[in-house]
Amino acid sequence: MKRRIFIFASVQASGMALAQVPDLDKLMKSVPKVPAATGATAGSSDAKTDIAGIKEALAIGTEKAVNSLSKTDGYFGDKAVKILMPKNIQKVAEMARMAGYEKQVDEFVLSMNRAAEAAVPVAARIFGDAIRGMTVDDVRAILTGGDTAATEFFKRTSEKKLYAAFKPVVSKKVDEVGTTRAYKEMMGRYEQVPLMQSKSLDLDDYVTRKALDGVFYMVGQEEKQIRTNPAARTTDLLKSVFGK
Repeated sequence: MKRRIFIFASVQASGMALAQVPDLDKLMKSVPKVPAATGATAGSSDAKTDIAGIKEALAIGTEKAVNSLSKTDGYFGDKAVKILMPKNIQKVAEMARMAGYEKQVDEFVLSMNRAAEAAVPVAARIFGDAIRGMTVDDVRAILTGGDTAATEFFKRTSEKKLYAAFKPVVSKKVDEVGTTRAYKEMMGRYEQVPLMQSKSLDLDDYVTRKALDGVFYMVGQEEKQIRTNPAARTTDLLKSVFGK
Protein backbone atom coordinates (compact mmCIF):
# COMPACT_ATOMS: atom_id res chain seq x y z
CA MET A 1 0.00 0.00 0.00
CA LYS A 2 1.91 2.99 -1.25
CA ARG A 3 1.08 6.59 -0.96
CA ARG A 4 3.11 9.38 -2.31
CA ILE A 5 2.27 11.91 0.34
CA PHE A 6 3.86 11.26 3.68
CA ILE A 7 6.30 12.08 6.41
CA PHE A 8 6.36 11.80 10.16
CA ALA A 9 3.87 11.51 12.98
CA SER A 10 2.63 14.09 15.45
CA VAL A 11 4.73 15.63 18.15
CA GLN A 12 4.99 13.73 21.41
CA ALA A 13 3.27 14.98 24.53
CA SER A 14 4.47 18.34 25.81
CA GLY A 15 7.27 18.36 28.34
CA MET A 16 9.26 15.59 26.67
CA ALA A 17 11.23 17.75 24.25
CA LEU A 18 14.98 17.72 24.69
CA ALA A 19 17.03 20.89 24.65
CA GLN A 20 18.98 19.67 21.63
CA VAL A 21 15.96 18.88 19.48
CA PRO A 22 15.70 21.07 16.35
CA ASP A 23 13.99 24.38 17.09
CA LEU A 24 10.97 24.66 14.80
CA ASP A 25 10.94 28.44 14.81
CA LYS A 26 14.57 28.59 13.73
CA LEU A 27 14.01 25.96 11.08
CA MET A 28 11.08 27.87 9.68
CA LYS A 29 13.21 31.02 9.38
CA SER A 30 15.64 29.06 7.22
CA VAL A 31 13.00 28.25 4.61
CA PRO A 32 14.18 29.73 1.29
CA LYS A 33 11.93 31.82 -0.88
CA VAL A 34 11.48 29.86 -4.07
CA PRO A 35 8.90 29.89 -6.85
CA ALA A 36 6.14 27.32 -6.82
CA ALA A 37 7.06 23.97 -8.33
CA THR A 38 5.39 23.07 -11.60
CA GLY A 39 4.14 19.62 -12.43
CA ALA A 40 4.29 18.47 -8.82
CA THR A 41 2.42 15.26 -8.04
CA ALA A 42 2.41 15.67 -4.27
CA GLY A 43 2.43 18.42 -1.71
CA SER A 44 0.80 21.80 -1.94
CA SER A 45 0.82 24.06 -4.99
CA ASP A 46 3.49 26.25 -3.41
CA ALA A 47 7.12 25.15 -3.06
CA LYS A 48 7.76 27.37 -0.06
CA THR A 49 4.84 25.76 1.77
CA ASP A 50 6.11 22.31 0.85
CA ILE A 51 9.57 23.08 2.21
CA ALA A 52 8.15 24.49 5.41
CA GLY A 53 5.87 21.48 5.81
CA ILE A 54 8.65 18.98 5.23
CA LYS A 55 10.92 20.72 7.71
CA GLU A 56 8.20 20.88 10.34
CA ALA A 57 7.32 17.23 9.84
CA LEU A 58 10.94 16.11 10.00
CA ALA A 59 11.61 18.13 13.13
CA ILE A 60 8.50 16.73 14.82
CA GLY A 61 9.26 13.16 13.75
CA THR A 62 12.89 13.16 14.80
CA GLU A 63 11.98 14.78 18.10
CA LYS A 64 9.56 11.99 18.83
CA ALA A 65 12.05 9.28 17.85
CA VAL A 66 14.84 10.79 19.98
CA ASN A 67 12.59 11.27 22.98
CA SER A 68 11.27 7.73 22.75
CA LEU A 69 14.68 6.06 22.53
CA SER A 70 16.56 8.22 25.03
CA LYS A 71 14.29 7.50 27.98
CA THR A 72 14.96 4.61 30.36
CA ASP A 73 14.08 1.36 28.57
CA GLY A 74 13.75 3.21 25.27
CA TYR A 75 15.78 0.42 23.71
CA PHE A 76 15.62 -2.28 26.36
CA GLY A 77 11.84 -2.17 26.70
CA ASP A 78 11.04 -2.20 22.98
CA LYS A 79 11.48 -5.55 21.24
CA ALA A 80 11.74 -3.86 17.86
CA VAL A 81 14.95 -1.99 18.77
CA LYS A 82 16.29 -3.87 21.80
CA ILE A 83 19.99 -4.62 21.42
CA LEU A 84 20.46 -8.37 21.74
CA MET A 85 23.45 -10.60 22.32
CA PRO A 86 25.94 -10.37 19.43
CA LYS A 87 25.51 -13.37 17.16
CA ASN A 88 29.15 -14.41 17.33
CA ILE A 89 28.98 -15.00 21.09
CA GLN A 90 25.42 -16.30 21.40
CA LYS A 91 26.67 -19.85 21.95
CA VAL A 92 28.83 -18.68 24.84
CA ALA A 93 25.85 -16.85 26.32
CA GLU A 94 23.66 -19.94 26.06
CA MET A 95 26.26 -22.05 27.84
CA ALA A 96 26.68 -19.39 30.50
CA ARG A 97 22.96 -19.40 31.22
CA MET A 98 22.92 -23.18 31.44
CA ALA A 99 25.84 -23.07 33.87
CA GLY A 100 24.02 -20.71 36.22
CA TYR A 101 25.41 -17.37 35.05
CA GLU A 102 22.11 -16.01 33.80
CA LYS A 103 22.55 -12.84 35.85
CA GLN A 104 25.83 -11.98 34.13
CA VAL A 105 24.31 -12.54 30.70
CA ASP A 106 21.27 -10.39 31.52
CA GLU A 107 23.46 -7.62 32.93
CA PHE A 108 25.50 -7.59 29.74
CA VAL A 109 22.42 -7.22 27.52
CA LEU A 110 20.89 -4.54 29.76
CA SER A 111 24.10 -2.52 29.89
CA MET A 112 24.41 -2.45 26.09
CA ASN A 113 20.91 -1.01 25.87
CA ARG A 114 21.62 1.56 28.57
CA ALA A 115 24.66 2.75 26.63
CA ALA A 116 22.55 3.19 23.50
CA GLU A 117 19.87 5.12 25.41
CA ALA A 118 22.54 7.48 26.70
CA ALA A 119 23.90 8.18 23.22
CA VAL A 120 20.64 8.96 21.40
CA PRO A 121 20.20 12.63 22.48
CA VAL A 122 23.22 13.68 20.40
CA ALA A 123 21.26 12.67 17.30
CA ALA A 124 18.97 15.69 17.67
CA ARG A 125 21.66 18.22 16.70
CA ILE A 126 22.72 16.18 13.67
CA PHE A 127 19.15 15.71 12.49
CA GLY A 128 18.63 19.43 12.92
CA ASP A 129 21.66 20.19 10.75
CA ALA A 130 20.39 17.84 8.06
CA ILE A 131 16.95 19.49 8.08
CA ARG A 132 18.42 22.98 7.86
CA GLY A 133 20.61 21.93 4.96
CA MET A 134 17.78 20.55 2.85
CA THR A 135 17.51 21.75 -0.73
CA VAL A 136 14.42 22.22 -2.87
CA ASP A 137 15.40 19.03 -4.72
CA ASP A 138 15.57 17.13 -1.41
CA VAL A 139 12.05 18.24 -0.59
CA ARG A 140 10.68 17.22 -3.95
CA ALA A 141 12.42 13.83 -3.73
CA ILE A 142 10.84 13.21 -0.33
CA LEU A 143 7.40 14.31 -1.46
CA THR A 144 7.45 12.08 -4.53
CA GLY A 145 9.66 9.26 -3.28
CA GLY A 146 8.98 5.80 -1.95
CA ASP A 147 7.81 4.62 1.44
CA THR A 148 11.11 5.38 3.16
CA ALA A 149 12.35 8.40 1.19
CA ALA A 150 12.64 10.58 4.30
CA THR A 151 14.44 7.93 6.31
CA GLU A 152 16.80 7.32 3.41
CA PHE A 153 17.46 11.06 3.25
CA PHE A 154 18.66 10.98 6.86
CA LYS A 155 20.75 7.87 6.28
CA ARG A 156 22.38 9.43 3.25
CA THR A 157 23.15 12.77 4.89
CA SER A 158 23.67 11.85 8.53
CA GLU A 159 24.65 8.22 9.17
CA LYS A 160 28.42 8.79 9.25
CA LYS A 161 28.05 11.89 11.40
CA LEU A 162 25.73 10.04 13.77
CA TYR A 163 28.19 7.17 14.11
CA ALA A 164 31.05 9.56 14.88
CA ALA A 165 28.92 11.37 17.48
CA PHE A 166 27.44 8.23 19.06
CA LYS A 167 30.60 6.18 19.48
CA PRO A 168 32.40 8.34 22.10
CA VAL A 169 29.22 8.51 24.19
CA VAL A 170 28.69 4.77 23.84
CA SER A 171 32.32 4.08 24.75
CA LYS A 172 32.06 6.18 27.89
CA LYS A 173 28.74 4.69 28.92
CA VAL A 174 29.88 1.13 28.21
CA ASP A 175 32.47 1.60 30.94
CA GLU A 176 30.11 3.39 33.31
CA VAL A 177 27.32 0.83 33.20
CA GLY A 178 29.66 -2.15 33.37
CA THR A 179 29.18 -3.56 29.88
CA THR A 180 32.84 -4.51 29.50
CA ARG A 181 32.95 -6.04 32.97
CA ALA A 182 29.81 -8.09 32.35
CA TYR A 183 31.18 -9.21 28.98
CA LYS A 184 34.53 -10.28 30.43
CA GLU A 185 32.86 -12.13 33.27
CA MET A 186 30.67 -14.05 30.86
CA MET A 187 33.44 -14.82 28.40
CA GLY A 188 36.00 -15.63 31.08
CA ARG A 189 34.05 -18.67 32.21
CA TYR A 190 34.58 -20.36 28.87
CA GLU A 191 38.02 -19.37 27.66
CA GLN A 192 39.37 -22.79 28.55
CA VAL A 193 36.38 -24.83 27.40
CA PRO A 194 37.31 -27.24 24.56
CA LEU A 195 35.88 -26.28 21.17
CA MET A 196 34.67 -22.96 22.60
CA GLN A 197 36.90 -20.49 20.80
CA SER A 198 37.16 -16.97 22.14
CA LYS A 199 35.43 -14.49 19.84
CA SER A 200 36.75 -11.03 19.15
CA LEU A 201 34.14 -8.33 19.65
CA ASP A 202 34.41 -4.55 19.42
CA LEU A 203 31.73 -3.66 21.94
CA ASP A 204 31.77 0.07 21.20
CA ASP A 205 31.29 -0.51 17.47
CA TYR A 206 28.59 -3.15 18.00
CA VAL A 207 26.51 -1.04 20.39
CA THR A 208 26.95 2.09 18.26
CA ARG A 209 25.75 0.39 15.09
CA LYS A 210 22.81 -1.24 16.83
CA ALA A 211 21.88 2.08 18.42
CA LEU A 212 21.82 3.69 14.97
CA ASP A 213 19.73 0.82 13.62
CA GLY A 214 17.20 1.63 16.33
CA VAL A 215 17.19 5.33 15.52
CA PHE A 216 16.52 4.79 11.82
CA TYR A 217 13.90 2.17 12.60
CA MET A 218 11.98 4.60 14.79
CA VAL A 219 12.28 7.39 12.24
CA GLY A 220 10.92 4.98 9.64
CA GLN A 221 7.99 4.10 11.88
CA GLU A 222 7.08 7.75 12.20
CA GLU A 223 7.28 8.08 8.43
CA LYS A 224 4.86 5.18 7.96
CA GLN A 225 2.51 6.61 10.58
CA ILE A 226 2.03 9.86 8.72
CA ARG A 227 1.41 7.95 5.49
CA THR A 228 -1.42 5.86 6.89
CA ASN A 229 -2.91 7.99 9.65
CA PRO A 230 -4.30 11.43 8.76
CA ALA A 231 -4.80 12.09 12.47
CA ALA A 232 -1.03 12.32 12.78
CA ARG A 233 -1.05 15.57 10.79
CA THR A 234 -1.67 17.84 13.75
CA THR A 235 -0.94 21.30 12.35
CA ASP A 236 -2.52 23.36 9.59
CA LEU A 237 0.80 23.39 7.75
CA LEU A 238 1.07 19.61 7.76
CA LYS A 239 -2.54 19.27 6.60
CA SER A 240 -1.87 21.73 3.81
CA VAL A 241 1.14 19.81 2.55
CA PHE A 242 0.21 16.21 3.34
CA GLY A 243 -3.57 16.26 3.17
CA LYS A 244 -6.24 16.21 5.87
